Amino acid sequence: MPKQIWLLVIATSITVTGGSFLWPLNTIYIHNELGKSLAFAGFILMFNQGASVVGNLLGGALFDKYSAYKTILGGTFIAMTAAIFLAFNHGIVAYTILLVIIGFGNGITWPIMFAMAGSLWPEGGRRAFNAVYVAQNLGVALGASIGGYIASLSFHYIFLANAAVFIVFFIFVLVTFKDMDKSQDHQMYTSVVGQSGKIKSKSAFKALLILCSGFLVVWLAYSQWGSTIASHTQTIGIPLEQYSSLWAINGFLIVLAQPLLKWVTDRITSPRQHIYIGTSILILSFAIGMLAENFTMFAAAMVVLTLGEILVWPAIPTLASELAPKGRAGFYQGMVNSIAAVGRMIGPVFGGFIVDFYNMDLLFIILLVLLFFPFVTTKLYDRNLEKEKQTM
Repeated sequence: MPKQIWLLVIATSITVTGGSFLWPLNTIYIHNELGKSLAFAGFILMFNQGASVVGNLLGGALFDKYSAYKTILGGTFIAMTAAIFLAFNHGIVAYTILLVIIGFGNGITWPIMFAMAGSLWPEGGRRAFNAVYVAQNLGVALGASIGGYIASLSFHYIFLANAAVFIVFFIFVLVTFKDMDKSQDHQMYTSVVGQSGKIKSKSAFKALLILCSGFLVVWLAYSQWGSTIASHTQTIGIPLEQYSSLWAINGFLIVLAQPLLKWVTDRITSPRQHIYIGTSILILSFAIGMLAENFTMFAAAMVVLTLGEILVWPAIPTLASELAPKGRAGFYQGMVNSIAAVGRMIGPVFGGFIVDFYNMDLLFIILLVLLFFPFVTTKLYDRNLEKEKQTM
């Protein structure tokens, strides 16, 4: 890989490691340490993700029209400043406001990181994006495993560590990213806003919406692992560091399972089949989670969840790319990313209300039922397109 891609990989690992100190523990902190309801915690995470979506759109637009280096530096500075304030003031009001600001700053940064990967190494194709994806999950594994241990000592140390890593990331970007503006290709990435003028192929766009509705359900279910299930593990007496190690298992397994994923995808090439198989595996993981009463069973559920995730996550953007008319790939991929963000926004609120007013068992049952919906959407999403082709 080119040197600049390696710098992106290192930067990604740094920032995700820092972020993973905090995000798996947000619900636990709000519910257990601050004494707020799970529904309230869900609302806070919803605002965090909403700010991230706004930042994502802004970051994409600025990448197109301005400087990637200055934009990513600006987004990082916003998140870093909020993280520093959070390190010294994490009462409920400050926590709520600063978590939203951090979401906005990170939201500006992330689309540029992926856009720069494709822009700086266009001949690398999928390898450029996969390098950033693997670096993300390595950061999740490192951050979650270290963060759980730090949080078991004191949550205050988590906020200090998070701020320290943001400072390191800001300095790294400041020193190493400056020359990247000269070699990037701005045509490699366009924002959802920039491409959303006219939707010329209505059938293709409807197919995308049907496909993404299933993706929304998957993310709604998946987000419970960082919200209601996180709190549930504490309720049944699983230590905080063991819960965090579940995300370390997730991150390391995604990295280590790449050869297995290649073996499977070489033999089963259809992305549609990947969704069917991956969603079936996700259903199994939630069934195990519903019965889990100790760390070992939750760890088994996380292993199964991860195996399903690595099949489903790449398949949706692949099908969206196949649906995209010429010149609309950025818009279609932006829709996929936005739908995933919406799932992360509403998932914690949805789950929090059910657990607050009913119980965890009911939430698991509802999730298991909902996870059959992607089978329907994946089966039917392109039916009208097929009919159009037959009549042409």
